[in-house]
Amino acid sequence: MKKKILFVVCLLFGLMFINAGLNKFFNYMPTPKDMPANALAMFSAFMQIGWLLPLIGTAEIIGGILIIIPRFRALGAIILFPVMIGIMLSAVSLSSGLPMVLVLWAILIWVLVENKDKYLPLIRS
Repeated sequence: MKKKILFVVCLLFGLMFINAGLNKFFNYMPTPKDMPANALAMFSAFMQIGWLLPLIGTAEIIGGILIIIPRFRALGAIILFPVMIGIMLSAVSLSSGLPMVLVLWAILIWVLVENKDKYLPLIRS
């Protein structure tokens, strides 16, 4: 039962990241009209760096696909970890969306803990 719940959670988590990554390339989700000025300034700064959004979008798409597939879930979690750090820093600096980010962190930490046996050889000497 636990594996089925983890699969469903990872499926939704992965699809969310795939959607966010594809949006960075195709820009199909409109930006909210009432977005604060500091958020607009931050996102316009990200857009001025030409390689940053495609890099983040690619990491989100690849990590989202890998976290859905149980065999590659550990690798997907490692790829999405720095993206989640960026999402957390953005939420903290903009003071918005923090509860959702904490839920996403809980899912990612659950995946990392469930795959800890795959990470142990990396830290053993």
